[in-house]
Amino acid sequence: MSKSELEREQDYVAGLYARLDELLAEATAQLTAVRRQSVGGNHQSRSERDAFARIYEDRIVQLREVNERLAFGRLDLAARDAAGGTGSEAAVHRYIGRIGLRDADLQPILLDWRVPQASAFYQATAANPLGARARRHLISKGRSIVRIEDEIFDAALLREGGVDLQGEGALLSALTAERTGRMADIVATIQAEQDRIIRSDLKGVLVVQGGPGTGKTAVALHRAAYLLYSHRDRLRNSGVLIVGPSRSFLHYIESVLPSLGETGVVLSSVGALFPGVEASTEDVPAVAQVKGSAEMAELISRAVRSRHRVPSTAQQLDVNGDTVTLEPHLIADAIHRATQSRKPYNEARVAFVKAALGALTRQWAEQLRGQGNSVDESDHPMLMEDLRSSYDVRVALNTAWLPLTPQKLVQDLYARPQWLAELTPGWSPEKRALLRRSRDAPFTISDVPLLDEAAELLGEYDVVNAAEKREAEQQRKRDIENAERAIENMDVAGQVNAEDLADNFAEGAARGTTAERAAADRSWTYGHIVVDEAQELSPMQWRMLLRRCPLRSFTVVGDIAQAASASASSTWKRALRGLVGNSPEGDRWRLEELTVNYRTPSQISAAAERMAIAHGLPVTPSSAVRESEWPIRISADLVEALRHDRAISTAGTLAVIAPESRVDRAFADARAEFGAIVGRGGDGLDRAIAVLTPQDSKGLEFDSVVVVDPAGIMRETERGAGALYVAMTRPTQRLTLVATEDLPDGILED
Repeated sequence: MSKSELEREQDYVAGLYARLDELLAEATAQLTAVRRQSVGGNHQSRSERDAFARIYEDRIVQLREVNERLAFGRLDLAARDAAGGTGSEAAVHRYIGRIGLRDADLQPILLDWRVPQASAFYQATAANPLGARARRHLISKGRSIVRIEDEIFDAALLREGGVDLQGEGALLSALTAERTGRMADIVATIQAEQDRIIRSDLKGVLVVQGGPGTGKTAVALHRAAYLLYSHRDRLRNSGVLIVGPSRSFLHYIESVLPSLGETGVVLSSVGALFPGVEASTEDVPAVAQVKGSAEMAELISRAVRSRHRVPSTAQQLDVNGDTVTLEPHLIADAIHRATQSRKPYNEARVAFVKAALGALTRQWAEQLRGQGNSVDESDHPMLMEDLRSSYDVRVALNTAWLPLTPQKLVQDLYARPQWLAELTPGWSPEKRALLRRSRDAPFTISDVPLLDEAAELLGEYDVVNAAEKREAEQQRKRDIENAERAIENMDVAGQVNAEDLADNFAEGAARGTTAERAAADRSWTYGHIVVDEAQELSPMQWRMLLRRCPLRSFTVVGDIAQAASASASSTWKRALRGLVGNSPEGDRWRLEELTVNYRTPSQISAAAERMAIAHGLPVTPSSAVRESEWPIRISADLVEALRHDRAISTAGTLAVIAPESRVDRAFADARAEFGAIVGRGGDGLDRAIAVLTPQDSKGLEFDSVVVVDPAGIMRETERGAGALYVAMTRPTQRLTLVATEDLPDGILED
């Protein structure tokens, strides 16, 4: 590699950064100018000003987020002459980066990695170069290019010179780089099998199966960014939901999408999908299995229906000193009429109250006439209002049909054993006892889909707010029409979206971004959902996700062999039953497999796979691309293991993964020895040493891992082998097993 070649690339990339700075300065100046505009008292003008301010703010955020490694690659393509042949002497260079840039004359100078023209950077091979003569990796530090590496597809380039034959250096450098506690994007090193999956069709359910270290999570996140870019018209206003297994996982991945130029994605753990509830604790396996089973949907439905109560005898009600008799059949008739509407429980209650009050009004009017009073139909509204304000009447109607929140329904289900027994005549007492708990117990992750199921059947608790919400939706349609006219009048078509502009029209409303509004609205439906660690989901959790995306557009990412929860499935066909029914693979869902292990050193992945196979896990075979210089180490003491590892290196990240029953002790021992550099759970990922359970560690990676009591992890849950498989495959460099008893079968070679 000649120095001039490196300097030439540095000059080009410096030009890209200069253009980035120009665009950032322009957006900042435009934002300042917009904010200074005086629009008087006109509401729509103020709204338009604020909308444009938000657009410039979003643009500024995007330009700042992509500052690191703005350009990371170059494709050399053969220029085509007028006759359609190729001229090797006149190569065309395409630079690939995080976003697309054009110069002042609107000529492209940097291609967004998601555009079709950039796909060859990831997919070209010597056997199928896809029109490329060479692929160049630009390795940078800050804004400086420190190294370039070339992969040659056209042998003529070897004679022409100006290339560096290293090829895989960029990938291996990324694989061996020290971890920081946050996930790094792989946009510069996406491999061909990963790129094919990232760019696959939006429709239907795509299942990405792969063993540990194959890049499933990275592929899922880059696919989300790709879909938002390529299907912006469809996904702009509905958004993309990414569901992860835990808060620690979300903390780990949260910076990836902004660095790829996308900030409009909702990230949520399964325990946070019900607005107002953020559950982070798991039930014990037996309880989680019951709560996660599909039969809970019917139980919730029966519970809602059972809240309609017809009194067994007539009731004497006091209304302004008069006694009005409420017969059971009147309540039964009103309930029947209301349920015929097929509306959710709380919304149908409005019809019930109206029907009951109407019938009671007619009965009271007839009673008053029988007492010699002059009462005609014009008096009925007054009589109905008297009934409505009567304490006895309110109690009677609420007893027959009480408005309910999802939280109240689920809490009652757990706290009222007699009611649960009435609803589950076929259950054993032992099974019912698994759900028993006090009314004030905090909700668990397994409760969230039950709350969501109840919310679907109950509807809005506050019917007035529901009506206001419907009116707001109608108003937004009118706002979009106004926005379209404003865009036409201001001659900014193509620069701003009418929906974005309309989101800022409401007087005094804090509309927020699509992501913010979606996260706060349980009934929001997304254009696409990405589910990571999907093998862990229960049937009830799949039902909840299906309500979030009725179009069934999903990217489902996971590894059946890593399934550790009580509700996990042993096959994808069984896991997806709640999403696609019994449709065969290839009909409503398709499977892609990742087979190359980029993260885990070969000696560690081999030991983990041997253990998994020895315990009957359905492992997807993968090939590790490298071997670590450190063999797997076995120790009898946690503190000794940590001291030994820290003596090798104090840089990078180190995880202590212990069974749930020993995580408190492991944290205490590590903290006593190493002090404040030790953290726990998701909040500890920014510390040098993080103490986690196997569940906490799902989807994460660390330079070094110390697994405490492997046999204890195996024993602690029904799917302990899957949990141990997860724990053993988190490191990128070193693995230590702390054991005071025999290691589980398969770990040691025979």
